[in-house]
Amino acid sequence: MRRLLIPLVTVSILALGGCATNKRKDDLTTTLNAYASTVRWGDFNSALNFVDPKVREEHPIPPLEMSRYQQYKVSGYDEGNGPTPNGEFEAKQVVKINLVNVNTQAERTVTDHQTWRYDAESKHWYLETGLPDISAGKL
Repeated sequence: MRRLLIPLVTVSILALGGCATNKRKDDLTTTLNAYASTVRWGDFNSALNFVDPKVREEHPIPPLEMSRYQQYKVSGYDEGNGPTPNGEFEAKQVVKINLVNVNTQAERTVTDHQTWRYDAESKHWYLETGLPDISAGKL
């Protein structure tokens, strides 16, 4: 009986580990889709909620800089090949965001290099790299 118990326990532990990994992947997909939708609508104030709270606390965005996001309408959001896993609790993604200046109607593209980290405590994916940098000097 003991001979059967050890393999059964081992298989059960491996299966549960696989379930956790699949759940994290599904959560990442859900989070990335929600973030993309938020940015597509140009709602950068809500997009800020996807940024890791520790990053927001250490690097707060001044109101003047947040107001710059209101100068632009998002005309495109292209995830390219989607996220690339970087270990068990991190994913990277490169996104091209097309922005139209509401004052000049000039369009430009920002390349946003995103790093997403899974927080096991809150069971949530957070954006580590902050909101896309839309300042003219970075394009």
